[in-house]
Parts: sequence; C-alpha cells; structure tokens
Amino acid sequence: MGVLFGTDGIRGIANQDLTPELAMSVGRAAAAVLSADNRRHPKFVIGYDTRLSSGMLSSAAIAGLCSVGADVIDLGLVPTPAVAYLVGKYKADAGIMISASHNPFAYNGLKIFSGDGYKLPDALEEEIENIITGNSHRHPQMTAEQVGQVSKAECAVKDYVHHLKSTVPYSLDGMKIAVDCANGSASATAKRLFGELGAECHMLYSEPNGTNINEGCGSTHPEALCAYVKEHHLDAGCAFDGDADRCFCVDDKGNLIDGDNIMAICAPDMKMRGKLAKNTIVGTIMTNLGFVKFCEENGIAFAATKVGDRYVLEQMLLEDFNFGGEQSGHIIFRDFATTGDGQLTAIQLLSQIRRTGERLSDLSHCMKKFPQTMINVTVSAEGKLAFYTDQKIKQASEEAREKLGEDGRLVLRASGTEPLIRVMTEHKNAEIASSVAKELAEVVQTRLGSK
Repeated sequence: MGVLFGTDGIRGIANQDLTPELAMSVGRAAAAVLSADNRRHPKFVIGYDTRLSSGMLSSAAIAGLCSVGADVIDLGLVPTPAVAYLVGKYKADAGIMISASHNPFAYNGLKIFSGDGYKLPDALEEEIENIITGNSHRHPQMTAEQVGQVSKAECAVKDYVHHLKSTVPYSLDGMKIAVDCANGSASATAKRLFGELGAECHMLYSEPNGTNINEGCGSTHPEALCAYVKEHHLDAGCAFDGDADRCFCVDDKGNLIDGDNIMAICAPDMKMRGKLAKNTIVGTIMTNLGFVKFCEENGIAFAATKVGDRYVLEQMLLEDFNFGGEQSGHIIFRDFATTGDGQLTAIQLLSQIRRTGERLSDLSHCMKKFPQTMINVTVSAEGKLAFYTDQKIKQASEEAREKLGEDGRLVLRASGTEPLIRVMTEHKNAEIASSVAKELAEVVQTRLGSK
C-alpha cells in the first residue's frame, strides 16, 4: 500500500488527516485515471454515510471531479454496496463512497469503485496517488464551459432496495427481527428493505445525528442487539457497521453469529442447491480454524487470502468462485454483488431460514470454533513502519508460534486502516491462546507502542 491508500481506500481523522483539500485532489486524480477515453464528460456517482464530516468531504470530492470535467450523480446517504451497485445501473465510469466504515465518527474515508462496481486494484490506486503527490502527470485544466455538472439521484435508495429484494425468492412474512443500523448508512435503507420483504422489524440505532455512528452499537458492539432479541423473543437480529458493508447476526436465543458462522450456515445450503461455485469458499488468514475444519468435514474446499475483502474478491474473480468473506462480517455473494454487502447477507440468511423452516439457533452451532484471542496494540506512524523490520518482535513471534504448536496458530499484522498492530492467536486451549497473545502483545507494546 502507498502513503494514502490502505486496505480499504483512504482513511483518517476528518479535517486533520483527511482534509477537504485532499478530498478535492482525490476527485481530480480519480477522474483523470478512471475516465472513459471516449467520453467528453465522464460520469461519477458519489454517496456518503452519516458522519458529520461526510457532507464536507463529499462536496469537496464533487468539486474536484467537476473541476476536471466530470459529471457527478449525487446518491446522497446510502450504504457502500449501494454505490458499487448503482455505478453500473447508472452507467457511470466510477463511484466514490465517503465513509470510514466501522471506525468512530471522527474518522472518515474515501472508497473508490471502478465502472464495473469493483474496488480498485492496487495499481490504479497507486496511479491516483502518484497524481495527488505530484509524481505523475497533472490533471487537465478546464475552461468555464467544460466543467462538470451535478445532479441528484432521487431514486437511489429505491433502486438499491429493489435490487436487494430481487435476490431472494422467498419473503420474510411472519418473521420478527431486530435491525441494528449502527446509526449509519443502513438507517436510510434497512426499514424499507426488511419491511417490504414482509418482516416485522424492530429498528435499533437508526437515528443518526452525525456523531453517534458506531457508538456502542452496530456490528462492532452487538451486545445490546443480542440482549434485545432474547428479551423480546424474536426470530433473529441483524447488526451492520457504519456503511453497511458488514453484517453480524443474532439467533433466536441471543447468540452472536459472526462472518465465519454465517458462511458456515449458508455454504452447505448453497452446495446442496448447486449454487456454490466449484464447492469452494474464500476466506482469509483470520478465518477461524474451526471453520476450516468445518469445510473439510462437509466436502467444501477453502482458499485463504490476505486480510481484507478486496483480496477475498480478487481470489474469487481469479478462480471464478462466487462465495467468500471475512470473520468481521464482510460477506460476498458474487452472484448478486461486487463487494461485501451487510443487508444482502442478512436477507440471504433469513430467506434460507424462511425457506427451510429451521430456527437460526439450530444452525448457529454448526461449526466448532477454536478459542481465539485478539489484542490490538496502538502504535505511532513510525512504529507501524518499524514493525516490519523489528528483530525482537520477529524473534518473539517465532517463540509464540512454537508455543502454539500444531494445535494453534498466530497472525501478527499491521492494520490496513488504523494505527494498530493486531495480535491474534488461536488454540484448542483458550488459556494457551490468551497467554501467548498477551506475552507477544507486551513485546509489541514495549517496542512500538505510542507514547
């Protein structure tokens, strides 16, 4: 990754790391790189989440796009996967989403999609970055009559919801569900989606005020949803993150169902119906070992990639697989979407339950997880760079792997979106997983921790 782009676009504290000036520069550079050669006025779509800074950054990006001759369709408040879908439906050359996903409201970001709805490959992001940093050709200077125009997409939410509904052959009539919108983008779409599918919806955290996105709610804080579903005797619950590209679910007994669990429930059903391409699921190095063993027991192949749904998708495209995702709740149903989509994931799972008549609690324990410990160590920008060459950390990690042995594993990596070093251990014995993770995290903290 370069200086600006991480594993999921550009991200930072709004108006500090991610300024309007930078957003404008990204708009200009993206238009230069992604514009169709034969189009005088290339077309972009742009959407945003509920953060206080989203309007500011969206306006800046739009100004940058228009200044180099691009026309812009303003989608308004929509989920990230809506941008990925609508860029194709509206025949645009590219799309931009203003969001920092699951991060606190002070952060924001820019995710860019190509005209086919996929996140940009590293090479194109590098080309955009080179223009911004002055290491490549400059963007064209337009005269007054050449600048782009802005139009509002009045039916963006309607068009996106209609698409999602078209992916499930069964309604959700009779189902009682709770929906946690994380005070984010799903607040604009979820009530309409689940209501039109026939479910009785209990809407939670769907009143954004600009600063409460992801605050004690959503897929990063699902505890309240678990308690609510159990207390009100509902059939299920769904929790999304700030831009609704992730989904965690809750069964009728209040048990949390993460991305690995969701895939374990859906994959055998897809296989049975002949819908699982090449009988393969794509996950990442963070996928629980229990899921890998589950795949082996059910005659399903498993392919692992680097962390990040973009890498999951790259592998799916390379090998023509159609199902994959991450433990974090990024699930990709490639038959219906070009990126992870939390609401699509939720209705696929709920539709399966509605079709089969099974209770979610009967399915949620289909795989046996290995105990897993995750510790995030906050580091400085310099510490994050030093992580890759620190010899004492390398030595400590090798010692940790020896302690875990064949019954466990270690994943030690720098976050692609936050100033963190992530320490993850897994072992049949929870105490061993926890103690090894703590020991290694202490070494990382000592060597690289922010002061």
